[in-house]
Amino acid sequence: MAGERLYVRPLQNQRGVALIAVLVAVSLLGLMAGIAGSSWQTIRQRDREAELLWRGGQIRKAIESYYTMSHGQGTQKIYPSSLDNLVKDPRFVETRRHLRRLYLDPITGEDWIVLKDPNGRIIGVRSRSELTPFKQDNFSEENKDLAGKQSYSEWLFVYEAKTAKKKTPTGSRATGANPSAATPGHPATGGATK
Repeated sequence: MAGERLYVRPLQNQRGVALIAVLVAVSLLGLMAGIAGSSWQTIRQRDREAELLWRGGQIRKAIESYYTMSHGQGTQKIYPSSLDNLVKDPRFVETRRHLRRLYLDPITGEDWIVLKDPNGRIIGVRSRSELTPFKQDNFSEENKDLAGKQSYSEWLFVYEAKTAKKKTPTGSRATGANPSAATPGHPATGGATK
């Protein structure tokens, strides 16, 4: 009789086994949904990161175009005073566009933080996001300064005008100085030595 009860009890407790199986299945589905959600978030951030690089690059090129475009002979090259000036350049009577339209920061969906020179003119933009970028290296030449940055807000999309540097002749110590004047610490020119 005891042997018969052993065979009967498992048949009576099958509802408990089914309940455990359903709980395990629901747990696995929850785990899989979490992994899929995390992967989707990663894919979405990578897409926004690529868009950030493109939009920031477009704004940098527009600032360069604005700066280098001459609006009259003998006029000084200047940076824009507003991002709107990149869409419609106020220096010209006819419509001149350096940027087709103003883009928002793709990471935050908000306006960019504008970077200005000492004269208050716009030289670049950066994101407001403090998220850590996925891309840390292998940037293009124009974005090489973005390598190793800890947040998107450190990614600066700046145009700096290349100025011609005057080369000083090798061996020359001072520019515009009288070569016969005494150079401090140089006994050959009559300066005192320490």
